[in-house]
Order: sequence, then structure tokens, then C-alpha cells
Amino acid sequence: MRVDASSETLPLEGFTPWPPNFADRYRRAGYWRGETFGEWLRARAERFGDAIVLVGEKRRLSYRELDTRASRLAAGIFRLGIRPRDRVVVQLPNVVEFFEVCFALFRLGALPVLALPAHRRSEISYFCQFTEAVAYIIADKDGGFDYRALAEEIRAEAETVNHVLVAGEPGPFTALESLYGELAPLPETAPGDVAFFQLSGGSTGVPKLIPRTHDDYLYSVRASAEICALDADSVYLAALPAAHNFTLSSPGSLGVLHAGGRVVLSRRPSPDEAFRWIEEERVTVTAVVPPLCAVWLEAARNNRHDLSSLRVLQVGGSKLGAEVARRVRGTFGCTLQQVFGMAEGLVNYTRFDDPEDVIVETQGRPISPDDEIRVVDDDDRDVEIGQVGHLLTRGPYTIRGYYKADAHNERAFTRDGFYRTGDLVRQAASGHLVVEGRAKDQINRGGEKIAAEEIENHVLAHPAVRDAALVAMPDAFLGERSCVFVVPRDRPVASRDLITFLRARGLAPYKIPDRVELIDDLPKTSVGKVDKKALRRWIADKIAPKGQ
Repeated sequence: MRVDASSETLPLEGFTPWPPNFADRYRRAGYWRGETFGEWLRARAERFGDAIVLVGEKRRLSYRELDTRASRLAAGIFRLGIRPRDRVVVQLPNVVEFFEVCFALFRLGALPVLALPAHRRSEISYFCQFTEAVAYIIADKDGGFDYRALAEEIRAEAETVNHVLVAGEPGPFTALESLYGELAPLPETAPGDVAFFQLSGGSTGVPKLIPRTHDDYLYSVRASAEICALDADSVYLAALPAAHNFTLSSPGSLGVLHAGGRVVLSRRPSPDEAFRWIEEERVTVTAVVPPLCAVWLEAARNNRHDLSSLRVLQVGGSKLGAEVARRVRGTFGCTLQQVFGMAEGLVNYTRFDDPEDVIVETQGRPISPDDEIRVVDDDDRDVEIGQVGHLLTRGPYTIRGYYKADAHNERAFTRDGFYRTGDLVRQAASGHLVVEGRAKDQINRGGEKIAAEEIENHVLAHPAVRDAALVAMPDAFLGERSCVFVVPRDRPVASRDLITFLRARGLAPYKIPDRVELIDDLPKTSVGKVDKKALRRWIADKIAPKGQ
């Protein structure tokens, strides 16, 4: 029997629901519309029919075909014995099957755990054991890595994994394609139920699991598609991993599906592959992280592909330096849209009618009128507008707790439900946020606080610098000093020249980096962010006294 959107359902064990008064408010405001992903896809198929929705290396799929294949796959997965609320770890690259699998599980009520292609045994084994996953869905190979060999290891460690489903050659496992059977009745799901799990973006420890419901996530998808002016003519290039929140819903692939547009799936984000797709499919919008933006800007100098269809380049995942941001329009001839968000919920966008300085220098403002923002000091006291502080937030699509993480939730959320994002920001009177770094990226140099992104932006203004990252290094006297890792553009950058350049820009003396290290490329986390933990560890080891 279909559960009404306003009905109370027994929450998934380990899931923290929104308090009833907040849930009622979000429904009355029309944010939560009582629609499941399965119903949402069906409505898209009825409206857009034979229009192409997904383009992969060898496949093109229409809205109607996606809807039908998702239902057929759901029936096949159900026949395996997988039931609503069973957890299924999904680790697929940017292929059409990623969407068929996700929508099949949504329709069945089973819960995808969206792993990233870069994850390996440590993370996948943890996800499977922690969630008691009953199935693991993979590609056969990607980027030269054989996921079937990984699955053999996982099966030996995770006793609950009864099924390994493979997109491609299955080896000893089950071919995903063999499950697309006859349509069959499926259990009903409720809009307030958890729909899937995403992973926290932290660079330390094993990622925490983020439960997203049909109601809250679909609101963010609809609102993002509207803010980003998507329509049936929009062509979105998914160059970052499809499972990443930025690529999935900000506005991402799902925002394009909502609007009736087309999603092009690139297996690699490299300029040679991405630029080819932009030319061939006349891509209008795509999304990158700042390090990739720098690579694309550099590659565009000698580019031979026609990129004239591109209207919007979104940059998010971490702060884009203003000096790099200013180069986007002149290089690509398109609008820059900064996106600052998190898989836990809150997403901010610069708007297309914002002044150019706002687009370049801020990371946008929130999606919803009911996104509550607090910027506080170390004692949780609100700071003045324009002052730097810790960002706290709650709202209609920001979770109230990580999955099965009571002890961590005590630290990560305030008693009245605000999520502690870990970001240092300042808020303009217009509501736009400027990200000044992560709290752990803040360098305390003898009591003087230095926000890493501020200095990085100055370093990036040097014409010989392609990329840069500032981290803390231990110091016996000051506690911490600063070290900037610099990726040169075409020729080595002399430390003395860089320091002279920074002083000429009017930086306070304590903000001038104490050390400059040249590096061929900055290390990245699995989601493409600069791995500052690795840089801090590297420099600490390098400067440690001999014999320690």
C-alpha cells in the first residue's frame, strides 16, 4: 500500500529524522512534495519520452528506455532476494549502468551506498561490513584496475555480501545484464524514507555515511535545476565521478534529468577527453574542481576542439581562487558559476545575474529561503557580518545526523540541529558566503591566524604559478609556520622572487610563507580535492630533526 507523504513511517535504524515540526514546515512550504525517485523518473519518462537522456562511450538511452530498464533491473534484483532497506554498495564509473542501477534500487527501496571508483579494499570492505551490505555492484575494469579481483577480497571479508553484480564481463560473479528480466510488481517506497547513502568528503579516516531521503534530495535537485536555468536544451558533461554529490545533484546529472536535458558521461576528466565530448555533443554546462579548472585553463591555451557551445563552467568542491576565477570567462567564453556545498546538504550558488565581482570573489548563497546559516566563533557565539567564523547550517535538505554515528553526531551537530560544516567563512550582507578555508587548514603562527586560501590566491596571481597549496608545518618556537607548495607553469619559480612578489601585494609580514617547496603536481583525494593531510605529513617529515 502506498504511504502518504505526511504519514509517519518507522525510520531506518541509525537514521536521524528531522523533528516533526521542521518536517511539517518543509512540507507546507512545498519543499518536500511526497514524491519518490521512482515516481519522479516515471514522470520524466512520460514527459520527455524518446528524448535522449544519457550518452556514454557506446550507448545512448532515452528517458523512456531508462525508466523501463530501471524497472526491469529492479525486478531482477528483487528476484535475487534483495529487499527494501537492504544495503547495496555501488562502485561504478561514469557509465550508463550507474543510473540504471541507482534508479532500480530506488524503485525497489533497497539502499545504494555510493562508493567512488578510486576506493579500494580498505574503504569498500568497511562500507560493506558497516552497512551489512547484501550486494556489491561493480564494473569489470576501469582505468586499468580489475574490480572483480577486489570483489574476491571483499567477499572474503564481508560475510553479508551474497551477490556481486558486474557491469561487463562478470568473471566468477553475476552479469548485471542478465538481471534485466520481465517487469514485476515491486514493494512501495515512501518519500520520507532514506533513498541512499553518500560519503562524507573528509580527508581523514574512513568516510562517514550520509543518509539522504527521497523528499530532501529531490527538493535540492529541483531547486538547483531552477537556479541554474536548466531546460530541455541543456547538455551536461559529467566529467567528475558520477556518484559525487556535485556531479549528481548540484545541479548535476539529476538536475538535467529534471529539466529534460541530456547527460554526457566522460570516463576521464582530462582535457583531451572532456574537450572532445564538449565538441561532439555540444555540451552547454559542466562542473570541475579547482585543480581540474587550472588544468583545463592551461590546456585551453593549445586547444584544437570547438568549445563554443559551453555556456556555464561550474567550479566547486573547494574554493576557487579569485585570480583563477577571473580567467574563466576570457579563456572559455562562458559564465563561471561558483558552487559551494557538501553531501551533508547545504549548497550555495553564485547566480547568473550577480555582479562579476560577486561571481569571482564569493562562493554563492544558499538554495533555500529556509537554509539557516550561522557564522560563529570558537565558543559558538555569532560573529558580525563580514567577520570570519565557523559555518553552521540546518535546513530542508541538510541531514540531522550521520548514519549509525551517535558519538560523532554529538560533536558534528549542535543540540538544536545545526550541522558543523568545518568550514571557515565570512558572510556578506547579501547572504553570499566567502570560504576562507577549513578550520583544520587555519595556520596558527604564534597566535596570528592565517587562512590558507587567502595566501594561495595571492600566490596564484604570480604568472609563473599554475597551482598552489599552503599548509602548516610544525615549529618549536611559534607552534606552526607556513609552507606553500607551488606547481610551476612553464619554468621553475625562485623562492626569493615569489616572496618579493607576495610582499609587493601588500600582505602582512606574518602571512608571507615561511617556506616554498616546488612540486610537479599537488596530491589529490579520491574526490579530486587537494590532499593537504599528505602535504602536511610530507613537510613535517622533511623538516624533522635527524634521528627522530
